[in-house]
Amino acid sequence: MELSILEARTRLDEAAAAAVAGERVVITRDGAPLVELVSAQPRRRPDWEAFLNFRREQGYGDGSAAWFDEVMSDPAFSRRILGLED
Repeated sequence: MELSILEARTRLDEAAAAAVAGERVVITRDGAPLVELVSAQPRRRPDWEAFLNFRREQGYGDGSAAWFDEVMSDPAFSRRILGLED
């Protein structure tokens, strides 16, 4: 998100929410970047162990990270997930 300094005054709540959500928020003056708004809250790291346990419980693979890496690096899988199959 890019806002002029005048826009930032009226849309500060929206800009702050975007920054907290991880979006890059740049405030400009006369079209040139002036400051970047960033969240003061630490970003949560994904809990991969919980994710793999869930997948194992649901019957998707054995839950190991090796299985996950193999599946996610398969181009056909990525195309299918993104809806790019012909």
